[in-house]
Amino acid sequence: MNNKKEFEEQLSQLREKIKEVKQEKTKLKQHNEKLQDEIDSLWAMMDEMTRADIENWKHIAGELQTDTIIKALMVSKNKAEA
Repeated sequence: MNNKKEFEEQLSQLREKIKEVKQEKTKLKQHNEKLQDEIDSLWAMMDEMTRADIENWKHIAGELQTDTIIKALMVSKNKAEA
Protein backbone atom coordinates (compact mmCIF):
# COMPACT_ATOMS: atom_id res chain seq x y z
CA MET A 1 0.00 0.00 0.00
CA ASN A 2 2.80 2.38 0.89
CA ASN A 3 4.58 1.74 -2.42
CA LYS A 4 1.48 2.65 -4.36
CA LYS A 5 1.16 5.93 -2.50
CA GLU A 6 4.85 6.75 -3.10
CA PHE A 7 4.44 5.85 -6.75
CA GLU A 8 1.39 8.12 -7.10
CA GLU A 9 3.27 10.95 -5.38
CA GLN A 10 6.30 10.57 -7.66
CA LEU A 11 4.04 10.38 -10.68
CA SER A 12 2.29 13.57 -9.60
CA GLN A 13 5.66 15.31 -9.15
CA LEU A 14 6.80 14.18 -12.58
CA ARG A 15 3.59 15.44 -14.18
CA GLU A 16 4.09 18.81 -12.48
CA LYS A 17 7.70 18.91 -13.67
CA ILE A 18 6.57 18.08 -17.24
CA LYS A 19 4.05 20.91 -17.06
CA GLU A 20 6.76 23.35 -15.90
CA VAL A 21 9.15 22.21 -18.64
CA LYS A 22 6.45 22.66 -21.29
CA GLN A 23 5.76 26.19 -20.04
CA GLU A 24 9.48 26.98 -20.11
CA LYS A 25 9.71 25.54 -23.63
CA THR A 26 6.88 27.82 -24.75
CA LYS A 27 8.60 30.86 -23.23
CA LEU A 28 11.91 29.96 -24.85
CA LYS A 29 10.24 29.43 -28.22
CA GLN A 30 8.64 32.89 -28.02
CA HIS A 31 11.94 34.44 -26.98
CA ASN A 32 13.71 32.65 -29.82
CA GLU A 33 11.16 33.97 -32.34
CA LYS A 34 11.68 37.51 -31.03
CA LEU A 35 15.45 37.17 -31.33
CA GLN A 36 15.09 35.77 -34.85
CA ASP A 37 13.00 38.80 -35.83
CA GLU A 38 15.71 41.08 -34.45
CA ILE A 39 18.39 39.18 -36.38
CA ASP A 40 16.35 39.44 -39.59
CA SER A 41 15.98 43.19 -39.04
CA LEU A 42 19.71 43.59 -38.45
CA TRP A 43 20.54 41.67 -41.64
CA ALA A 44 18.12 43.87 -43.58
CA MET A 45 19.84 46.99 -42.19
CA MET A 46 23.27 45.54 -43.05
CA ASP A 47 22.12 44.83 -46.62
CA GLU A 48 20.81 48.39 -46.93
CA MET A 49 24.07 49.83 -45.60
CA THR A 50 26.07 47.66 -48.02
CA ARG A 51 23.99 48.88 -50.96
CA ALA A 52 24.50 52.48 -49.84
CA ASP A 53 28.26 51.92 -49.49
CA ILE A 54 28.41 50.45 -53.00
CA GLU A 55 26.59 53.47 -54.41
CA ASN A 56 28.89 55.87 -52.53
CA TRP A 57 32.05 54.12 -53.69
CA LYS A 58 30.69 53.92 -57.24
CA HIS A 59 30.15 57.68 -57.18
CA ILE A 60 33.63 58.33 -55.76
CA ALA A 61 35.24 55.98 -58.29
CA GLY A 62 33.40 57.77 -61.09
CA GLU A 63 34.68 61.13 -59.89
CA LEU A 64 38.24 59.79 -59.64
CA GLN A 65 38.04 58.32 -63.13
CA THR A 66 36.77 61.63 -64.54
CA ASP A 67 39.48 63.57 -62.69
CA THR A 68 42.16 61.20 -63.99
CA ILE A 69 40.93 61.51 -67.56
CA ILE A 70 40.86 65.31 -67.34
CA LYS A 71 44.42 65.39 -65.97
CA ALA A 72 45.61 63.02 -68.71
CA LEU A 73 44.01 65.21 -71.38
CA MET A 74 45.60 68.31 -69.88
CA VAL A 75 49.05 66.66 -69.93
CA SER A 76 48.65 65.54 -73.56
CA LYS A 77 47.37 69.02 -74.56
CA ASN A 78 50.36 70.65 -72.87
CA LYS A 79 52.72 68.26 -74.68
CA ALA A 80 51.02 68.98 -78.00
CA GLU A 81 51.38 72.72 -77.45
CA ALA A 82 55.06 72.44 -76.55
